[in-house]
Amino acid sequence: GSIIGIDPDLVIPDKNLSVYDGAIVCWKGEKMSEWNKELVMNAYKFDFPIHKPYIQLTKAQQELLWKGNSHFGGIDSFFKYVEEQSFKIQYRVMQARYRGKTFCPDCNGTRLRADANYVKIRDKSITDFLLMPVADVEEFFRNFIPVENEKSISKRLLVEIRSRLAYLIDVGLGYLTMNRLSSSLSGGESQRINLATVLGSSLVGSMYILDEPSIGLHPRDTDRLIGVLKSIRNQGISVIVVEHDEDIMKASDQIMDIGPMAGRNGGNLVFMGKYNDICKDKKSITGNYLSGREGIPVPSTRRKWKSSILIKGARENNLKGIDVKIPLQVMTAVTGVSGSGKTTLIKTILFNSLRKKFGGFGTATGKYESIGGDVNEITGIEMVDQNPIGKSSRSNPITYIKGFDDIRELFASLPTSQARGYRPAHYSFNVDGGRCEMCSGEGEVTIEMQFMPDIHLPCDACGGKRYKQDVLEVTFKDKNISDILNLTVDEALHFFTENNDKKGYCKSIATRMKTLADVGLGYVQLGQSSSTLSGGEAQRIKLASFLTRGNLCTKTLFIFDEPTTGLHVHDIKKLLSAFDALLKQSNTVLIIEHHPEIIKCADWVIDLGPEGGEAGGNLVFEGTPENLVKCKGSYTGKYLLEKMK
Repeated sequence: GSIIGIDPDLVIPDKNLSVYDGAIVCWKGEKMSEWNKELVMNAYKFDFPIHKPYIQLTKAQQELLWKGNSHFGGIDSFFKYVEEQSFKIQYRVMQARYRGKTFCPDCNGTRLRADANYVKIRDKSITDFLLMPVADVEEFFRNFIPVENEKSISKRLLVEIRSRLAYLIDVGLGYLTMNRLSSSLSGGESQRINLATVLGSSLVGSMYILDEPSIGLHPRDTDRLIGVLKSIRNQGISVIVVEHDEDIMKASDQIMDIGPMAGRNGGNLVFMGKYNDICKDKKSITGNYLSGREGIPVPSTRRKWKSSILIKGARENNLKGIDVKIPLQVMTAVTGVSGSGKTTLIKTILFNSLRKKFGGFGTATGKYESIGGDVNEITGIEMVDQNPIGKSSRSNPITYIKGFDDIRELFASLPTSQARGYRPAHYSFNVDGGRCEMCSGEGEVTIEMQFMPDIHLPCDACGGKRYKQDVLEVTFKDKNISDILNLTVDEALHFFTENNDKKGYCKSIATRMKTLADVGLGYVQLGQSSSTLSGGEAQRIKLASFLTRGNLCTKTLFIFDEPTTGLHVHDIKKLLSAFDALLKQSNTVLIIEHHPEIIKCADWVIDLGPEGGEAGGNLVFEGTPENLVKCKGSYTGKYLLEKMK
């Protein structure tokens, strides 16, 4: 549905400018301005408004700018000319500057040929159905009455279509359009689609294991999910849910609490029983939070703000042309039911447009009038998402936050290393030198099985330690480089704080370890492969890497998409402290979130909705959490009220 072509948002970045004022940025400069001059001088011949802002032009007038006519060459002709001149480097550079992902001009992003639309059901083509939300398609087929010659064809098909669409609505996905790319779905949405498949199968005597199905769900939609889980249970199916959500815990028949802490300090069965009983168990951290013995207090004061970024006329997907303020140097939560337009507003419009402003490459920016206000008061924008921290299996937490550089320098400075001529590279498992060459520093060997999954075995040469024996003979306080990598963050923090060296490497390493511990990752091993980390853990490692930069990272807009994914309330407490550290460095924290514990601690809340899909996309509320709970039209305010007490 998309191709690499000329990105309209790069060609016309400021849509409030007119053609006369230079809206088309590629038509600037001594030579290229001739194209703009030709249009301006001939505009009176075909009555084109050169002084009207681009955003106010009709669709036909905007299209004319691209297509051109007999009086001037359009933008498409200009880039065709640039392509013909691509043997000159300056034209190749210009072409690259304006390239990006755009809708395919032939199918307009539908991915179907034109002739596929010739077949219609009640004047609706396959493309019409693909562009509709699931809820609208379900309503169409629920009310569909086949005529005589259609009955035999549609008899079995209608039963399947109606039931499958109904299951998608039952799990709260009625707002998704039929042609939504699976790559654009959140983890929770993907899980719920799988859940809808389970409902359709009607299997009995099975066991289903769900890993955090509440991811990306507003508390209102969680109630719906609980109803679905109970209906599966009532069919005679065992349902095991790995979850942190309080409402799902309350609805469960049995609770199994593992802990008491994480990593090496966990792994014990702390509690097994009913919800009311875990609330009485003081040994259980979960029980302490559920009962209210422990909790995250409501802030006594909110941070004040003076500057803000103003998004005007946001109308991508289901957004209804809304104007939204994003306060700077405070913590803002963007809330609303699933499908209300949060991701579209923040990631598709704000992030993509500002990323291009700061010289980065972004996908197509959503439709909006302008982004103004105090944009110049931020120096950059960062999306802290849950994508893996590295593609290589050698990537790990300590290398990501640049702490391994200091560890290798420390080992290279030891007397034994000096005597043997070992340099920091000898302690790297990415390059030849000190690493085990049989496993190339992986610590394991992979045996490819032709018709079965590959088998991973510890390396016979190094025993999984990644390094040659002579390198492992070099020790610092009785620990070699492999021992250091096997330490957890908490153990490493204690080790490097207690010990010291002449060049101050230990102090530097301990400082970096502290940032990982502060974001709740004290249980993670330093050398743990990034492929074994969850999305939430990867996100917090990225957060730690920004915290280690200190004053080098100021006046940056940080966007977090559901940072509470996979987090216990105890860990959310630590996460809020990390956000506080970012804010003290004059940064801005913008969070897309459903968790009431985060929302109640925000300085400003932007609530979208009131519903998902077409019934969403409106600005329901913007202000402080105290005023949000008074807003009668907000579902978020209703569920937040209890947490604000």
